[in-house]
Amino acid sequence: MSEDSAADATAETDADERAASDRAIGDRLRSLRAVAQRAFDTVVRTRAYLALALVYGLAVGALPLAGGVGGYLPLVLDLSTPVEVLVPLVAFGFGTWSVLADAASGELDAIRTFPVDRSTYVLGTFLGRAVGLLVAVLAPLVALGVSVPFVREPSTAVFVSHATVDSPTFFARFVALTAAYALVSLALAMAVSSLARSRRAAVAAAAVVALAAVVGVDALVVLGLAQGVVGPDTLAVALGLSPTGAFRGLVLSTATGGIVSTGPPAANVAASAVGLLGWFAVGLTVAALGAWSPGGR
Repeated sequence: MSEDSAADATAETDADERAASDRAIGDRLRSLRAVAQRAFDTVVRTRAYLALALVYGLAVGALPLAGGVGGYLPLVLDLSTPVEVLVPLVAFGFGTWSVLADAASGELDAIRTFPVDRSTYVLGTFLGRAVGLLVAVLAPLVALGVSVPFVREPSTAVFVSHATVDSPTFFARFVALTAAYALVSLALAMAVSSLARSRRAAVAAAAVVALAAVVGVDALVVLGLAQGVVGPDTLAVALGLSPTGAFRGLVLSTATGGIVSTGPPAANVAASAVGLLGWFAVGLTVAALGAWSPGGR
């Protein structure tokens, strides 16, 4: 009889522990949703983000339309360089003030009085701003992709010579890669925001990090190649170390139909994927560590 009672007590304890664990997970998810909704509402209410999105949309849309849209592959080739340069700038515009603005206004101190840990706060803020950023970055691309069947010009000779079928699949891959590139850039912007202690410092740091992401690491790879530090065998891997190089390598490898077979070497696909994931993880980890500390910001 005592063994049955012990078994019942153990089962009841296990059930209580599972219920407590489920409640803790539910509370964490509700907190995450609340933080994300707050960040998204901030983006929607701020006119500067709308203006930034409009400028980006006009810049991205004007370039291919001015030269004529020859199909999905020509559209990818026309957009790859502008997107490569502009997306990090837009992402830093959306993310540089994320943590810093809350700290400056005192809202971060208020948030810390609630049962919200730093990882929940950073992840929720990231998710809320990511929704706004993805809408701003991807909406012009989707609009251009939808317009291709209506404004398509005759196929150029390059597609005939390469026997390449112009498929919307290539453009869909480009849009997906652009989304990933934007999220990585946003994570880096939030890292800057969490470490900065003033608006002036945030602007300076954002400019440096954005410049390093767009051209800095690639310039170091070129310098290493010139000095013999980076060899021809490791060049493709080294190019995938920067967010921009990784994005470029993935676009050339998966979204151009193999028509870009000459010119400078592209980053290795595996190295590019690992590079983007690595920068994403580094950005969010630094943002979480710098968001607040036991002693306060």
